[in-house]
Amino acid sequence: MADILTPSNDHIAVAGAGLLGRLVAWQLLTDGHAVTLYDAGDLDVPPAAAWTAAGMVAPLCETAISERCVYDMGRFALTQWPRWLEALDASSLWQQNGSLMVAHPQDLGELTQFRRDLDHALGGGSPCRTLDAPEIQCLEPDLATGFRQGLFLPDEAHLDNRALLTRLLDEIRALGGECRAHSPVETFPGEVVTAEGRRHFDLVIDCRGTGARPRHPSLRGVRGETLHVQTAEIQLSRPVRLMHPRYQLYVVPKPAHRFVIGATQIESEDRSPMSLQSSLELGSALYTLSPAFAEARILEQGVNLRPAFLDNLPHVTHQEGLITANGLFRHGYLLAPAVVCHLLAGIRGHGDRPFADTLAARPPQENAA
Repeated sequence: MADILTPSNDHIAVAGAGLLGRLVAWQLLTDGHAVTLYDAGDLDVPPAAAWTAAGMVAPLCETAISERCVYDMGRFALTQWPRWLEALDASSLWQQNGSLMVAHPQDLGELTQFRRDLDHALGGGSPCRTLDAPEIQCLEPDLATGFRQGLFLPDEAHLDNRALLTRLLDEIRALGGECRAHSPVETFPGEVVTAEGRRHFDLVIDCRGTGARPRHPSLRGVRGETLHVQTAEIQLSRPVRLMHPRYQLYVVPKPAHRFVIGATQIESEDRSPMSLQSSLELGSALYTLSPAFAEARILEQGVNLRPAFLDNLPHVTHQEGLITANGLFRHGYLLAPAVVCHLLAGIRGHGDRPFADTLAARPPQENAA
């Protein structure tokens, strides 16, 4: 992506008010640009995958099943998120207590294989540590006592994603950003088209996720399901993953005794409500982690589609008057800092872009977009 070097008084349109769109709009406003932020849905309770997500920043957990660049960008996220949250006066939304992986006794082979895959991906010497039963109980006393072995992955973090999205929107409004909810757009170099007509801008940035499929024919949606529950009977200090031969299930603690549980991905573009089978599997995983979850109250069943390209990596494209950023897949909070900083460096004309080769690698059919 070549430098764009927009003057600080340019008027920039940002299409899509998910995680990428809000971060980009906020940063551009702090740089002195005029910004108009569009979204096809509601802004206060957005339809974006970032709202449904659990908010994990877990590069080690993803490394065994992703490319090495996902780990490298994830390590960058662990340093960038605290800086942004401090600037937003929202440091309390960040918790960096590592993450824990456990398995049923009959599934301990899954932990062993994960450790091997992780060591292979990182060239040996991964920082994860094997725990025995007493060490698991010391780390998370409220977990069930039947887990004989676990893996502790230090440095990993999670954040209160919904509070973050709300905080970003508040800051965008406070800085004078024009926010247009329920306003689907089509993006073109230097202009957007809405139901109200065509509007010109100095620069358009398209961060619409699956909504940008007309621009990116190879973009697909990958279904994610989450179950939100609430109980004061159990406390967790970090995300916990339950290894399983068919899928990984995770539970992430949130404020006010809430927990989010989900599975990593389902290759489907179905947006219909969660099936009874999925609900039972997620609930069973919670009960396995701790029988105290039996009395938890179900607050919400979330279903959304994560935007993904063929290689499951994010990409940033540029042509005169138009930048697109998309394809965070299931790694939204893990990869967003690298994508946003790369994009902003091109606009500002300064700043490191250590992931330029990765983010600029386009599938051949996308080059003309």
